[in-house]
Amino acid sequence: MNKKETIEQISKLSQVAAADCDKVLNALKIVLGQKLSKKKGFRYSFNLLYKIMEKLKDKMVIIVFFTLISTAVHGQISLTQKIGGVVTDRLSGKQLAAVSIRVMEKPDLVAVTSDKGEFVFTNLPVGRYTVQAYCLSYELTVIKEIMLTSQKEVALEIAMDPTHYTLNDVVVVANKERASNKMALTGGRLLRIEEVNRYAGGMDDPARLVSSFAGVSTSLGNNGISVHGNAPSMLQWKLEGIEIPNPNHFADIATLGGGILTSLSTNVLANSDFYNSAFPAEYNNAVSGVFDLKLRTGNNRKHEHTFQAGLLGLDFASEGPLSRNNDDSYLINYRYSTTGLMSKLSAGETNGQLLDYQDLNFKLNFPSKHKGTFSMWGNALVDRFRTKKEPESSWKYTDDHKSSKTDQMSAAAGITHRYFFENGGVLRTTLATTYSNNKATEDIFSDSTEMPYLNLRNRYTNLILTSSFDKKYAEKHSNKTGFTVTNMYYNTLLDRSPFVGKPLQAISEGKGTTTLLSAYSSSLIEFNKKIYITLGLNAQLLTLNNHWTVEPRAAIRWSSGPKSSIAMAYGLHSRMEKMDVYLVRDKANGQPLNKDVDFTKAHHLSLSYQYKVSDNMRIKLEPFYQYLFHVPVIADSSYSILNRNLFYVEDALVNRGKGQHVGLDITIERYLQKGVYYMLTATLFDAKFAGGDAIWHNGKFNRRFIINGLTGKEWFMNKQQRDLLSVNLKLTLQGGERYAPVLEKSSLNHPDKEIQYEEKNAFAKQFSPMFIANYSISYRLNRLNRSHEIAIKWLNVTGAKEYYGHQYNLKTGIIEPKKQATSLFNILYRMDF
Repeated sequence: MNKKETIEQISKLSQVAAADCDKVLNALKIVLGQKLSKKKGFRYSFNLLYKIMEKLKDKMVIIVFFTLISTAVHGQISLTQKIGGVVTDRLSGKQLAAVSIRVMEKPDLVAVTSDKGEFVFTNLPVGRYTVQAYCLSYELTVIKEIMLTSQKEVALEIAMDPTHYTLNDVVVVANKERASNKMALTGGRLLRIEEVNRYAGGMDDPARLVSSFAGVSTSLGNNGISVHGNAPSMLQWKLEGIEIPNPNHFADIATLGGGILTSLSTNVLANSDFYNSAFPAEYNNAVSGVFDLKLRTGNNRKHEHTFQAGLLGLDFASEGPLSRNNDDSYLINYRYSTTGLMSKLSAGETNGQLLDYQDLNFKLNFPSKHKGTFSMWGNALVDRFRTKKEPESSWKYTDDHKSSKTDQMSAAAGITHRYFFENGGVLRTTLATTYSNNKATEDIFSDSTEMPYLNLRNRYTNLILTSSFDKKYAEKHSNKTGFTVTNMYYNTLLDRSPFVGKPLQAISEGKGTTTLLSAYSSSLIEFNKKIYITLGLNAQLLTLNNHWTVEPRAAIRWSSGPKSSIAMAYGLHSRMEKMDVYLVRDKANGQPLNKDVDFTKAHHLSLSYQYKVSDNMRIKLEPFYQYLFHVPVIADSSYSILNRNLFYVEDALVNRGKGQHVGLDITIERYLQKGVYYMLTATLFDAKFAGGDAIWHNGKFNRRFIINGLTGKEWFMNKQQRDLLSVNLKLTLQGGERYAPVLEKSSLNHPDKEIQYEEKNAFAKQFSPMFIANYSISYRLNRLNRSHEIAIKWLNVTGAKEYYGHQYNLKTGIIEPKKQATSLFNILYRMDF
């Protein structure tokens, strides 16, 4: 086909695309909107999609037109891309020169790292790759499942472990088997961002992805993370080494510690660590788990951009060099909710409600030759939620006569400096601030009268200074020592009505400042060729009440051979309560009730046995035991902070509670090879607690078992093998939710028909097990200078229902469990250019 014929053909195709655009829109509206009209959530979602497509119809034709041009003109061009990166010593952080780097799919292609530890491969055809790093005195390191597209360059950070094995005893290490932190010999896992985008149920959300890991369960209506039966509120979130407020949109509304989706986009996140037990000494103020998130560094050689549109939001990301003369770079991502956009396009709120959210993430990187590397980073989110009064004839439950208004904002930003000393050692210092501001009001309609029921005003500002020095002092000894000072400024007020029609009463109130001080030291020791040991100590002090704690941490790993290893870890851990707990007021005299509450503490003990069936398959068994003590509880009651679900506390607490979690995590994983992967995980556990009544009860999150099965298949399409079709499936079977028996007579006699539970039998009952299915289908088109992706992702295809408490049914006059199925459905289009 000559140039003239090509242009004529493109013109005809673009005319067809323009003519068919309306047909496509109408077909979507009819097929998807009407056939699924029985499900309100689907009908609303597809109507939303239809409106967006209708608004962007002309732009869609332009996109199709240029895609056709790219396909027709460059259809026979071989599409290539770069894989580059830097190689470091895991123990010292030093960049390694003269490391041999090989692309396994191209055996003859070899690169050697420069004095800065850098390497690059150019002109690699798009596809999946495995990269191997080899150097004398270091373990052979293999990075698997690297996805190379036509537009995005891949930047790898390869940390190599020193070894004294002879060449015949070299152990191949897949970098996803354990956390990137060298002190974490067990109890952690590396979360790879590529997995977040690929795994079914991940929904491009790292918080939902970890529910695929052993030991973790999440609910469908929110992504609160329960680790080994602990409450989601007990998980610690960190970003760039700083503890941050819950980064979820609409955080803590449905459940404390949860939200709808995280504000941290996969467009900016780097591979991160997730810990579920006995984490290293550098982590303080956490007893359940730690989600240690990191932002990647932007490309300092080339400008790259991403646009993504779906039912969950509109994203725009960009990265590239800040100047031509040095290695400075920027990385930024902004997201706006699709529902918020549609409410503005409709010049009003949709269905009497508004669900509006935005988030922003960025990182600026400034390396220098002699002064180290400076980086500026940040994360921010804004949420707005509104519900309006519904017609009284539509009321079914007592909560239906409420209207609410919520505005939330949180942010974290900091400046980090990292300096490598010539004689070895890395000094890392960060000055950061975190901010959260929550405003919420709730009104009740009774006899056509609107009455205030709840008024919340919370504002927290933390100023944080943290610094650490990490050095390899000898061939077999490495140490990391550091401190953190967190100044906490708080201004909080919560008023709540005891009964409908009664005046608001102060539940918690306070304004002031306090400080949390912590310090740690941790050493990694190579005892011999096969045994590694970590020994550490952490201490923290809360100046609000001068409570302090000193906590030992230890771990050992024994490589019994090239295919198997055994590890054990112990740690004493503690956490302060959320600030509102300390500010609870006596309703009679307004005096603080909980200012002297001590840290919740926990002993963690975990074992791990790992066996490598092959280079692409492993089996891992991890027994665990957690004993919690000094837990805040209500005296002579079954209430325990371990089961905290609501965003407020209103009673006096004492540190007399206990908890005990014991179980086994099982993981069988086959890495992606020849387009196929699978992972089977199971957790069998028992989570008990003793409240102020000193009686052992089942914990609220004691599901007893969680079983996950993930699998997926990829096909590279067309003659050039450059387009990718991916189908992924996740199946989950987990124990049902727990609840306490209802005191029907007391509930019916309550002035507001507020449900009263049989407190002495807390969480004694359990619903039937839940079966949940998730899938995702995506198709990526790699083209010259751009790539496109179209995906369908569906969470909870089976429509499993979750428990939202018992409520009084206004129509039937009986008390019944309120159960609802949450299915998240997302259609998205993504373009990298």
